[in-house]
Parts: sequence; C-alpha cells; structure tokens
Amino acid sequence: MTMDFLPSLVDRALATAHMDAVDVLRAFFLFASCTILSVSLLDSLRSRFVPYGARATVTVESDSTPSKPSSSSPITHILDYLASLKVPHSYFTQFYVISLLSSIFWALQLMCHGQAFQAIATRVHSEHLQRTMSINQVMLCWVLMLAQGVRRLHECFAFSRPSSSQMWFVHWLAGIAFYLAVSIALWIEGTETLLSHRWSLDDVTVNNAPSLRTFLCLPIFLFASGLQHDAHHYLFSLKKYTLPSHPLFRSIVCPHYTAECAIYLSLALLAAPQGEMINKTVLSAVVFVTVNLGVTASETKRWYMQKFGENSVRERWNMIPWVY
Repeated sequence: MTMDFLPSLVDRALATAHMDAVDVLRAFFLFASCTILSVSLLDSLRSRFVPYGARATVTVESDSTPSKPSSSSPITHILDYLASLKVPHSYFTQFYVISLLSSIFWALQLMCHGQAFQAIATRVHSEHLQRTMSINQVMLCWVLMLAQGVRRLHECFAFSRPSSSQMWFVHWLAGIAFYLAVSIALWIEGTETLLSHRWSLDDVTVNNAPSLRTFLCLPIFLFASGLQHDAHHYLFSLKKYTLPSHPLFRSIVCPHYTAECAIYLSLALLAAPQGEMINKTVLSAVVFVTVNLGVTASETKRWYMQKFGENSVRERWNMIPWVY
C-alpha cells in the first residue's frame, strides 16, 4: 500500500487537473506568475503583500499617514489579517536548502529509476516524449542547478546580518514550491531518454567536444553567476540603507535580479530537447522568475525614491536594460 501511495497521489492530482506532469509544471509557473502580477497591479493588495524586508518600512510609514480615515470594512480586516501572517526574512535560506536537497534527491531517483521518478515519468503524455533531452543535457543542467543552490546557500550564510525583517508567508511558500518544481522541470523533458537509459561510469566521462549550444550558453550561466555573486557581496558591504553606487548598479536598480533571469534563461536554452530552440517547461519557470523579481525590483526602485529622493534612481532601469 505504501509503495502505491505516491503514484496514486500523482494520478489523482493529474486527473483533477486534466493534464500530464509536464503541463502541470508549466501551468504552475504561469499561474503563479499571473497571480503575482495581478496582486502587484492593485494598490490595496500590492501595499500589503508585495513589499518585504527593508522595502516594507517606507510603505508602511506612508500608508499610515492620517490623510483619510482607515476603512473598517470586513474585506479590509481580512486583507490586513492575511498581510500580518509573516515569517522571518531569514527563511530565504530555506529556499536554497530545499534546492540543494532536491538536486540530490532527484539525482538518486534518476540514477536508480526510483519510485518518485517513475510516478512522474510514466505519467508524461506521448506528445512530450517525442523530442527529448540527451543524458549529457540532463547531467549538465543538474550540475549547474546544484552549483547554483550551493552558491546561493553559501551567500545566505556569508552575506547575512541579524535582522528583524519579515516577509509574507505566501512569499515563503511560493519560493519553496518554485525550487521543488524547477528541480523537476530541469529533467522532465528528458523523460524518454531517462526511462530507457541505464547509468554507468561511462556517463561521467567526457568523450565528445561540447555542442555549439553548450559552448554559447554555458558562459552565460557562469558570467551571470559571477555577476550576481559580486552584486550580493557589494550589497552586503554597504552600510545599512545606503544607495548603491557600484558600477553594476549605476544603470540598473537590481542587477542581481537581471543575473538571476539570465541564469535560468541559460538553463532553459541548455535544456532544449533535440530539435527545439528552448525547453518550454524551464522557460515557464523563467517567466515566473522574471515576473516575481520584476515586481520586487519595482518596489525596490519605489523604496529608493522615497528614501533618497525622486531623482536618486529615476534614470535607472528596474531590471532589464532598455526594456524595464
């Protein structure tokens, strides 16, 4: 009975959604993106649920000015109560613990064709099996995601100070769900290859020259990772609540977010199934990352303008040069 629990759980979930595992992953990323965007467009929701950490301080102060009587409607009370459900901002570290553990878990599952792998892989529809990733692609993307998780976990410990900052509990849950989902998204379009492959020591030997795609996209991942690390290190070195003036920040408010988007975009390109330009499942994760960080970048610019003056960052792009 225990052995059948996971497959039956996956079956019930997919039957309820009327989709296979690939479509469920894509739908999750896109639905979460639309939800975040919708919340950010409504002032009454954005001011309560979007800002966190230092960005929430000025928002709260400005919203509490006695310019007009506060509403006492039931909906307002419900929204205020939901907004009060917060967790420590230090819980961000848990995202990368989850990412690291997920990478290790799925490595074991893929190599052993474990129950969790079988529960998902055997429930991928045939149309998503026709074009598949190679074993080398699956391994490369796994290694890069593992490296990303290790680096970000190290930065959480190395570049952190004691703080009373908080974030809305839904931010925390969404982050955990994202890292659990993206660890599956990176291999699920290689299901056909993984189901028929038998792992051996030959898989870890390098016998062939890297493909043109790897040659072009791997440097993007490495460069973006280095840029993000430098940005995080610089922000950590700043005196608290100081306007960044490093060259990375002179044209972009949040270059570390730009780097994050580039990291996942490079993974989407590296994980493209044979005959495809890009991995659509990972691309949907890129959409989530871009929307989520784009909203946060907008709040960061708003916070800078409130704290350091309207002209302090007016000419800087939020996150993507010449676009946003």
